Amino acid sequence: QGQLAESGGGLVQAGASLRLSCVASGRSLSLYTMAWFRQDPGKDREFVAAISGGGGTTDYADSVKGRFTISRDNAKNTVYLQMNSLKPEDTAVYYCAAKYGPTWTSRNGYTSWGQGTQVTVSS
Repeated sequence: QGQLAESGGGLVQAGASLRLSCVASGRSLSLYTMAWFRQDPGKDREFVAAISGGGGTTDYADSVKGRFTISRDNAKNTVYLQMNSLKPEDTAVYYCAAKYGPTWTSRNGYTSWGQGTQVTVSS
């Protein structure tokens, strides 16, 4: 099924921006709905954002709406998460996820996951 590799995490102050990248190998990304999730230790994994195979449909968690933007470049097999106005509560490990099928249907059903990238926001 190929692999997903995230990058771009780091330690920033509140109010700063970061852009996460997820490079997919071994698959044609346009056939997959892609998403970002995050998980803080001791908490359940949380949906952040998703984007359909062609990029025409996006979905965001209420907690990030207006601050985060998901996008994709299928020619580069890469999905991005632009994170602006970061808050301490955004601190988590961010995971890229994929599910087969270009049409966005729900926030569930993702079958492929990356290893995650740590984002830490200090106050």
